[in-house]
Amino acid sequence: MTFHTTEPPFRFRAGTRPLLISMPHVGTHVPPALAARFTDEARQVPDTDWHLERLYDFADQLGASVLVATHSRYVIDLNRTPDGTSLYPGQSVTGLCPIDTFDDTPIYAAGDVPDEAEIAERRAAVWQPYHRQLVDELARLKAAHGTVALWDAHSIRSVLPRFFDGRLPDLNLGTANGASCDPALARTLLGIAGQVPGHTAVLNGRFTGGYITRHHGRPGQGVHAVQLEMTQCSYMQEALPFDYLPDVAAGVQPHVRRLLEAVLEFVEA
Repeated sequence: MTFHTTEPPFRFRAGTRPLLISMPHVGTHVPPALAARFTDEARQVPDTDWHLERLYDFADQLGASVLVATHSRYVIDLNRTPDGTSLYPGQSVTGLCPIDTFDDTPIYAAGDVPDEAEIAERRAAVWQPYHRQLVDELARLKAAHGTVALWDAHSIRSVLPRFFDGRLPDLNLGTANGASCDPALARTLLGIAGQVPGHTAVLNGRFTGGYITRHHGRPGQGVHAVQLEMTQCSYMQEALPFDYLPDVAAGVQPHVRRLLEAVLEFVEA
């Protein structure tokens, strides 16, 4: 199989302050020839990080740069290592070019999963441009400001037996177990997240940050990276039709903004 797409690999807005917000899993585009190989379930791209652009619609007001994926993670997962190495050895994970959903059902109806050549094509067309943009923007911001923050924004269903037992905490902060950002910043963020009414929070729990956080976070070099994995029930319906719920989102959105304000306060100090 060969891979072809006419959709740009990302959308990007350059900001004025030392903060880049990355949204690698919000994309829903699947090229038609690839979608034809998917199951009916997979064509619904249920494992999308839905509506994060709306939840983070204050980003421009903060002066943040915003990098947004366009293609579904079922095409290629932008938060995985380019060689497909597992981020959580010994635990169930989905791959660089996933072949199964979070519910452990097949993505490919006839089992015609991508071979190495097709994976390489997807990597060149989608993964590499996204990461080039990410690297270039961090470099631009660092040159302009000296210290910069990278915020990797994610969301996930609150109950997913394949990946974790019980119900996930609502606000899952990940700093690569302390390696991707200054510990003082991480403590500040956990303090804010822990005070959100009706929500639970954890630092480096089930999710410690994916490839983006781990690879780009270099606090010793002035790049502080944090991943926030939110439960989708905090702002939306977790099942079809996956609607945004403004009244529910209002309970968490101001606190997410406060988290990012704290990040900016730290790197601009």
